[in-house]
Amino acid sequence: MERPFLEISRVSLRFAPGSPHVLRGIDLKVHEGEFVAVIGHSGCGKSTLLNIVAGLLRATEGGVFLAGREVDEPGPDRAVVFQNHSLLPWLTVYENVRLAVDCTVGRTMSRAERDGWTRRTLALVRMEAHADKRPAEISGGMKQRVGIARALAMRPRVLLLDEPFGALDALTRAHLQDQVMDIHARLGTTVIMITHDVDEAVLLSDRIVMMTNGPNATIGELLEVDLPRPRDRLRLVSHPRFLAAREAVLRFLHERHASPAVA
Repeated sequence: MERPFLEISRVSLRFAPGSPHVLRGIDLKVHEGEFVAVIGHSGCGKSTLLNIVAGLLRATEGGVFLAGREVDEPGPDRAVVFQNHSLLPWLTVYENVRLAVDCTVGRTMSRAERDGWTRRTLALVRMEAHADKRPAEISGGMKQRVGIARALAMRPRVLLLDEPFGALDALTRAHLQDQVMDIHARLGTTVIMITHDVDEAVLLSDRIVMMTNGPNATIGELLEVDLPRPRDRLRLVSHPRFLAAREAVLRFLHERHASPAVA
């Protein structure tokens, strides 16, 4: 039987011997090109799971496999965008992205090719006009766009988003959500996104992974989001399947909040 593109197999994690498990028995298979959102209450281990997939943490038990190979360290095939953009303040927008290119895919490119790829990636997030500015000269939403461009510039097989829009105002957040949908449609990159926003999860994803409360957090439910692409937020807001998916996630989260001991 053919293995899935990304497989999280029986992953458990505890930070110290004898301490409670943060995560226990996580099993998830992700298809190539799929957009998966992970949602749950604070402290349920969502970001911890993302860090295991990124290779930043090692599971105590089980493992992660990408295209049949075990993930045991960070690599450019898995790019992470955090809520904090983490741009280098002394570099320009162009230089922040170019650095990622030079350190990864640019090793096989000529100087002109590296320049062209950097500029094309900035164009994907509509930041080419701001290439010569430094982070202090652009808005928070623009900084996140650069962070996404830097991740995409590595040509990752999996894009990992850890609440990338959590600190942004509603209008900027909506604009960046639309851009992420557009990029996903154009590139077909596999995406796993951590979010606390139910509407965001339903709007963006093909499947929603709902986590139980920690400790010993695991996957409580999986929800298929049966909505056509491309997606228009204004048309979807009253779509029966959008409302049904939203209600299912809200019900799960409400029940977990009301009964935190439920596993």
